[in-house]
Amino acid sequence: MFARPASSPPSGEAARKPLIASLIAADVRLNGELVSEGEVHLDGALEGEARVRRLVVGETGFVDGAIDADSVAVRGRVHGAITARAVVLHASAQVDGDITASELAIEAGARFSGRSVHSEPPTAVALLDAAE
Repeated sequence: MFARPASSPPSGEAARKPLIASLIAADVRLNGELVSEGEVHLDGALEGEARVRRLVVGETGFVDGAIDADSVAVRGRVHGAITARAVVLHASAQVDGDITASELAIEAGARFSGRSVHSEPPTAVALLDAAE
């Protein structure tokens, strides 16, 4: 009477579960390389490189090393180069390093010491070549 009609399981991209954001708490210190295909919210400290899809550096967060991501939002401190498609420096951000991005937003109050280099977003052909 109230049964749902049977449906086939989704395939391909639709079958993937969305990745849950990982939280690195304020009392955690990492040394080395941080790699994730999802979102990482960093309230602790990272000494080393970060290669993630999306990185949020919280107000108590600190990165001492290079960041390579699709998007980066900084509320805390970063000492190192940031390479991303989109970067947002919030009012509490302190960044000492170069930023390479196709989109860069800096809120009033953010501190940024370094060079800003505009990069073109990757084209569909470049993305296909990288996947092969």
